[in-house]
Amino acid sequence: MTKTQITLVQIDNYGPWTTTPEPRREVDLQTLQSRLYADVSQLVGNREGYAFFGRFDNMVTVTNGLGRSAHELIQESIANRYPVTASMSVAVGPTPVEALGTASDRLQDAGSAQDSDRRRILRGETLAEADRSTEDIQIAHFDVDDATGKYTDQLNEFDTFIRIEQGYAELMRYMRRAHDSLAFFVGGDNVITVCSDVDEAGYDDAVDHVEDAVGVELRVGVGRARTAQGAGMDAKHALEECRENGSDVELAW
Repeated sequence: MTKTQITLVQIDNYGPWTTTPEPRREVDLQTLQSRLYADVSQLVGNREGYAFFGRFDNMVTVTNGLGRSAHELIQESIANRYPVTASMSVAVGPTPVEALGTASDRLQDAGSAQDSDRRRILRGETLAEADRSTEDIQIAHFDVDDATGKYTDQLNEFDTFIRIEQGYAELMRYMRRAHDSLAFFVGGDNVITVCSDVDEAGYDDAVDHVEDAVGVELRVGVGRARTAQGAGMDAKHALEECRENGSDVELAW
């Protein structure tokens, strides 16, 4: 059984800040959000975790191996670098969806994201070292089969983007509904999914479902490990096996 530790990162008082004392330029807001995500990704990544941008003002991170003090240091680093602060909520669950649901509830109970009095909240529990195992995290790395040949070299960029996004959106919905898993677009034609204990048949079904629903052909490599990065690297190697032997699904165990 997987044991996923999820940390929800939410910018404090962001909506009101963007309009006070007057509306701020959108280009500046986009720059701040992208830089903040890059810093969160590096701060979590340096500790073997994964960060996903979500809606940018909310980021979902997989933080197995990060304790409370590591979360506090990340919050301090954000406060030192940016004109905004970030609150965090941590939860552990047998599925990523359950963990994120608990983390969301705890942060909502601490006050609204637009509450001017909420600053650097840190709530929840982290996974005890004694409870960790080499199978806690399951990461699936999906990509589109021959995206360059089918889309990039054939269509204009916006139509290519639409096709890739259709595949991502359908996969995201399916993995959430069928497997309590969280899928995130990470650029190009790549989607990383933080999974529950999904077997090979489950991934075959996901690939078939997306092709049937929106006509986008996927392939996927899957890894398991103690940390998100460890599982993710195994998944990337498994995906390379898909490319080499023409298979749709490869498991790295």
